[in-house]
Amino acid sequence: MDEKLIKKGHSLRLTDRSSCQMTGIKDVIALDESEMLLETEMGVLTIRGKELHMKRLTLEKGEVDMEGTVTAFSYSDGGNLRKQGDSLLKRMFK
Repeated sequence: MDEKLIKKGHSLRLTDRSSCQMTGIKDVIALDESEMLLETEMGVLTIRGKELHMKRLTLEKGEVDMEGTVTAFSYSDGGNLRKQGDSLLKRMFK
């Protein structure tokens, strides 16, 4: 029997290019002060900016709040950014 994938919604709310609330987040792939890579329901989201940091991370609910100066958002299908079973640290230091 085919299992149907149920996608939760994904939303992104940016306020004054300095505060962002997101839903539909599956995982944090990488994080530093200038770039965040997040696996979302809609693909991999790359956030670029300055002094980026997470205020709140609740993966059980798929929610992330972040602060910093945002300069760019981009989405991709993820390709080989995430391999099943790799830990966050292993993926960050490849």
